[in-house]
Amino acid sequence: MISFANKNGVIWFNGSYKKWTESNVHVLNHGLHYASCVFEGLRVYEMKIFKLEEHIQRLFKSALILDLKIQYSIDEIISKTIELVNKEKITNGYIRPVVWRGSEKMAISAINASTNIAIAAWKWPSYFSPDLIEKGIKLTVSKWKRPSPESAPTNSKAAGLYMICSLSKHEAEKDGFDDALMLDYRNYIAEATGANIFFVKNKKLYSPRPDCFLDGITRQSVIKIAKEHKIQVIEDHFNLDFLEDCDEVFLTGTAVEITPVASIDHYKFSVGETTKFLIENFKKLVTI
Repeated sequence: MISFANKNGVIWFNGSYKKWTESNVHVLNHGLHYASCVFEGLRVYEMKIFKLEEHIQRLFKSALILDLKIQYSIDEIISKTIELVNKEKITNGYIRPVVWRGSEKMAISAINASTNIAIAAWKWPSYFSPDLIEKGIKLTVSKWKRPSPESAPTNSKAAGLYMICSLSKHEAEKDGFDDALMLDYRNYIAEATGANIFFVKNKKLYSPRPDCFLDGITRQSVIKIAKEHKIQVIEDHFNLDFLEDCDEVFLTGTAVEITPVASIDHYKFSVGETTKFLIENFKKLVTI
């Protein structure tokens, strides 16, 4: 496996293109030490970037929440993202814009430190293997919980919020699972480590209310597809025992797209008609 530090190509970095291997930051930067960093993840399908405007708008919203002042407009970053994908000839792949506070000050307070931005793009077919997606992935409930909005900027895509995601996923993988299900600070079902979650029960679609985690762009797209096809969608708070009678479960996200779930600990589910229908219609949506 080639390290992400050693890929070929270029990265758009603070207004100019740099060689991939030369796109570096100083080890004493505020984003690394104090998590003053936000990012986005976008998919490219057949040279078309899915929901580009929505993702870049969210990047700017996240930056605003963390008091990061991006020195470019939304339209400029949209334009540079398209330019990079064309320059790198990405037919099907992934895009990672990232914004972070610089190295001018190494302390909790760094109001006057620079705000930096970079955009990278690379070829990437699938998060999970096709075989695994076909039969469904295995989840386990994590000991880590999504924090209260009073404890963290939960409506941003801030790097610091992903620390417990990495811990949860690492522990799950060590125990033979593919991912972890996270509860929130109230013990309601929240999401997986990097994806929203849906449940199918009696042909109705259920999803946790996103009041302490991101309302994912793919999540919103799936809800729109469901409503357009007269599938009832219910957003609410759910305890773990809600899983008892669920017929189908799946994850949604830019990386995982729509990924069926075969089990969550001792709860078992099928890859059923509703999940397959939504996967098929999502494929149509991203290639329009």
